[in-house]
Amino acid sequence: MRTIILLAISNIFMTFAWYGHLKYKNSPLLLAITLSWFIAFAEYCFQVPANRMGHGQFTAAQLKTIQEVITLIVFCLFSVTYLKEELKWNYLVGFAMIIGAVFFIFKK
Repeated sequence: MRTIILLAISNIFMTFAWYGHLKYKNSPLLLAITLSWFIAFAEYCFQVPANRMGHGQFTAAQLKTIQEVITLIVFCLFSVTYLKEELKWNYLVGFAMIIGAVFFIFKK
């Protein structure tokens, strides 16, 4: 459970690092890159321990799959609340198909 919580926190930072600057397109690109890099450093401070603690309980492929599912959830919330973008039905269908892959990744 600790691994999943740390991955969720890291994904919040990652989402802001990758997409937060889209709300400020008039700011200089170099500033966006620099701020994103600092935010990404915080992301790594949670992601690396999460993967270290989780590896053994989960395989590397399972850790990556967990991260991707968390990323989709965080991104959906972020795009709707922060960027004020519509979450269209076809996005949800596509995300559901990706999440469907989880079944096969975790199948024994």
